[in-house]
Formats: sequence, C-alpha cells, structure tokens
Amino acid sequence: MNIVLIGYRGTGKSTVATLLGEKLCRTVVSTDAEVIARAKLPIPEIVEKFGWDHFRQLETTVCKAFGSQDHLVIDTGGGAILREENVAALKTNSVTFWLTAEIPTIASRIGGDTQRPSLSGTKTFVEEIEEILTNRTPKYQAAADHIIPTDHASPDQIVECMYSLLPDLCR
Repeated sequence: MNIVLIGYRGTGKSTVATLLGEKLCRTVVSTDAEVIARAKLPIPEIVEKFGWDHFRQLETTVCKAFGSQDHLVIDTGGGAILREENVAALKTNSVTFWLTAEIPTIASRIGGDTQRPSLSGTKTFVEEIEEILTNRTPKYQAAADHIIPTDHASPDQIVECMYSLLPDLCR
C-alpha cells in the first residue's frame, strides 16, 4: 500500500514525505521531480515550451507509473488532482493525505519559489492562490482519506499525526 500526499504547493508535502519515508523505511517519490527527470527540463521551461496540457500529460504518465507500484510515499504536485485519471491511479492502492494551509501561510512559504510558473498569469500572487484553492478544494477533498492542517504544526508533528492515522498494514 502506498501513502499519497496531496495539497497545494507550500503545504509541506515534500518535507513531510521525506520524514515519513524515513520513519517507515519507504522509498519517497515526487511526481514533479519525476516529470522533470523525464522531460529533462525544469517545470517552468516545460510549461513555457510546451504548455500546461503537455505538463499535465507527463504528470498523468507519472501518476499511473507510481500508482502501479507498492510501498511508496508519493509526494504529488499541487495540480495532480485536476485529472480524475491521476486520482484513480494514485488511490488504487493507497491512503491519501491532504495537507492544507491557510493562504497567508502558503504565501509566506512559497513567495520566493521560482521553480513554479504562474498558474493564471494575470492575477496577483495572493489572488492566484485564492482562486486556485477555490477551484481545487473540492477535488482535494474528494481525493483525501485524511485532512491534515499544517499551519501550526512542525513537520515532525505532522508525520506523527499521519502515522497515527495509518492502517497497520502501512506501518
């Protein structure tokens, strides 16, 4: 059984995935890192050269590949839940945790991130976060088995919370 982390960027997925993988002696994989490795380009260049649809198709290929494996901790990109086929592939054999954070927390955590292109291209940074979260929240909620707020918890506390919610066969 896999453990899948979903949520908007800046909610702590990568950090928590690494710590959880160490605690459980599991391989940690990142859908974004795998897309970058396969494309041999950083995400902003993939989007600039080929568009968001191409990036999302690469992401779908990666989600299907990871979803068919076992005993992984999967750190997904924030938009992985946008395609139902990604969610279906990842949930086939998994427990899914939605890591959440309030907009000011997200903005402070990702304000200096240059590896993620704008998703709207026309809004302010905070307006974009608000709009994207409004659109994605129902999809995150539908995909999640558990919801973990990350605003006021350390990565270690989040890992302990997740660990307590895992079925025995995941430990």
